Amino acid sequence: MSVQTAYQYLYGGALIWFAILCSAMLIRSIIGPRITDRILAINMIGTMVICSILILSRMFSESYLIDVALIYAMVSFISVLILATIYIPVGKKRGRFEAEVREEVLKEREALREEESA
Repeated sequence: MSVQTAYQYLYGGALIWFAILCSAMLIRSIIGPRITDRILAINMIGTMVICSILILSRMFSESYLIDVALIYAMVSFISVLILATIYIPVGKKRGRFEAEVREEVLKEREALREEESA
């Protein structure tokens, strides 16, 4: 087996692995209980697609795909910022959101303490 063939197997395996991870994140974005889970899942899908484009760039020796990956990274970053701005409340609503988060954290801490004591 030559080095070139080994790289082809490595790139192919990495692309298959990223496809599996993207489908897992797609499922997470659909069933995520909170909007923040969904936003993070979409962000992770974008990151894995960027990595896949970069692997394809090396696999096919096409340097223009690196430019495509950079543009896709910028678009993905801006879209996540817009989604976070839309779905995470600001102002007076944010106080209620912070109270809900604080309450949720306290519940999780109590649950952990109960598990440790049991």
